[in-house]
Amino acid sequence: MEQLGLIHYYYGDGKGKTTAAMGLALRALGRGMPVAVVQFLKNGTSGELLALKKFPQTTLLTVENLKGFVRSMTFEQRRECAAVMEKNLCLAEDLCREGKCQMLILDEIESALHAGMIDREQLLRFLDDRPSGVEIVLTGHHSDQDLIDRADYVTHMIKEKHPYDRGITARDGVER
Repeated sequence: MEQLGLIHYYYGDGKGKTTAAMGLALRALGRGMPVAVVQFLKNGTSGELLALKKFPQTTLLTVENLKGFVRSMTFEQRRECAAVMEKNLCLAEDLCREGKCQMLILDEIESALHAGMIDREQLLRFLDDRPSGVEIVLTGHHSDQDLIDRADYVTHMIKEKHPYDRGITARDGVER
């Protein structure tokens, strides 16, 4: 097998960032690789995670008690959410360093950075000093030059049209 260890970055306001990341997870799992998925600013109830939980070589870390969007959180809710996300990031780093993960997906990590809820220097230090042989996938809504500079793959997803604009909310099996 070719050497793993590249960084993927999917960002933008278009649909499909998480779906692309989870597709890579499924591809890796199909090849017998252990995968860790850390979801930032998400509570772990999406259909992708329900499917990935069926694979024993998958580790899932989410913010289980998350309710609502960051913009509607109180200061205390933001602080609690940030503490869980920082802890999950540390756990994921440990999995990589212990050789228990060949693919690490940090879903919405850029959005957590943008919201000031993840320590930028800690994340950048991890990306710069990551163990060899670990493929890393980052997603988020905004362009982040630090992440672009470190990434080997960069995909900007642009929304041109979305049913949400017509009042159609997220549907099970499609958007969640």
